Amino acid sequence: MDSPDTNPLTPFSTLIRTASHAQHTEAENSSFMSDLLGGRLGITAYRRYTEQLWFVYRALEAAAPLLAEDPVAGPFLHPELARTGQLERDLAHLGGPEWRTGLAALPATEAYAARIEECARDWPAGYVAHHYTRYLGDLSGGQAIRGTAEKTWGFERKGDGVRFYVFEGIGNPAAFKRRYRELLDALPLDDLEKQQVVAECRRAFAFNTAVFRQLGEEFPLSA
Repeated sequence: MDSPDTNPLTPFSTLIRTASHAQHTEAENSSFMSDLLGGRLGITAYRRYTEQLWFVYRALEAAAPLLAEDPVAGPFLHPELARTGQLERDLAHLGGPEWRTGLAALPATEAYAARIEECARDWPAGYVAHHYTRYLGDLSGGQAIRGTAEKTWGFERKGDGVRFYVFEGIGNPAAFKRRYRELLDALPLDDLEKQQVVAECRRAFAFNTAVFRQLGEEFPLSA
C-alpha cells in the first residue's frame, strides 16, 4: 500500500498534515509550552513568548503586499488572518506604551524570521509552508493557549493580552480551515516541489521547537 508521501491520490493538505505530525507534536510538547500551559510560569514568560511571535508575524505579514498577485502564495493572503496589529495591542497591554524598548528576538527567532523572509523573496511555495504552519495552528491549538492565559493571568475574555488568538473576522473557523485546505490541494506545484513544501513545513516546526527550547532556557523551572 502506498504511504501518503507516495500515493498520488492523497490530497496535498493531508500529505502535509501527516508528514509533519511528528515535528508538530514535538513543538507542542516542549517543556516551555507544557510549563506555560500548565500555569507554572509567570506572566513575564508569556510576554517574552508573545514578543517572539511579533518578530515572526512581522516577517510573515510584511511580505504580503509583495506576494498579493503571486499565483502560488496570493490566494492564501486573507487580511482577516493578520496578527501583527493584535500582537502589538497585546504587547502594549503587557509592557505598557514603551513595550518596544529592549525588545529582542532570540537567536532562534531571528533565524526563523530570516527564513520566512527568504522564502517570501525567492520561493513563494516555501512561504506558503510557513503561512500554513502558523495560521492553521493559531486557528486550532492556539485557542487552548488563549483560555489558559485568561485563566492564569486574569485577562479579559478575548481582550487585551490575548487578542492574538482572537480572529474576529473569521466567523466559522472550521469552514475557513476547510477552504484553506482546499487551496493547498489546488496548489499549482509538481510532485517534486510538493515534497519540498512538505520538507519546509517540517523545517518550520523545527524553528518553532528551537524557539521554545531557547525560551525554556531563559525561563527554567526551579528544581
